[in-house]
Amino acid sequence: MKRLFLFVPLLAFVAVVILFNQNMDNDPSKLELARKDQPVPTFKLSELYNPGRELTPADLKGEPMLLNVWATWCPSCRVEHPYLLKLAKEYNVPIIGLNYKDDRDAAKKWLETLQDPYRFVIFDQEGRLGLDLGVYGAPETYVIDAAGVIRYRHVGVVNEKVWRETLAPMLRNLKMANANAVEEPGS
Repeated sequence: MKRLFLFVPLLAFVAVVILFNQNMDNDPSKLELARKDQPVPTFKLSELYNPGRELTPADLKGEPMLLNVWATWCPSCRVEHPYLLKLAKEYNVPIIGLNYKDDRDAAKKWLETLQDPYRFVIFDQEGRLGLDLGVYGAPETYVIDAAGVIRYRHVGVVNEKVWRETLAPMLRNLKMANANAVEEPGS
């Protein structure tokens, strides 16, 4: 009986190794998207630079785009920012900003200092839209189709690899689908 207890630590170690190996394939940046293939949640929020301008989901329709969740308190957002500028300026990618749980003046100063890659910025000071989207934290980037439907969410920094391997092909496919839908007679 005493010899049986000698194997308990070995069995515990084997169990830990098995659990560790099972979780090695789980990518924490691929969090489940509860709102996939659903319209952007209903909201009425002000534009960052123009508090009198009320934005709604209708402002996220018309063409495929990226919705980028960012904040001045987010160090990863600062890392991502130069690449977003490149996408907006060099590739003319439509990017909408969602300033998440931030201070309006700090956000405006941040964009004035670092330059602004966004077509416009939704100011979500309370974080309600972020909560409705299922935001875990910043940065997160959503692919929105021309009808305002969420097609994908990337958690973390958008960089060359993420753009080339994931976001660019998605936007290209959505643009082609949108162009085909417009060209079809009777649509």
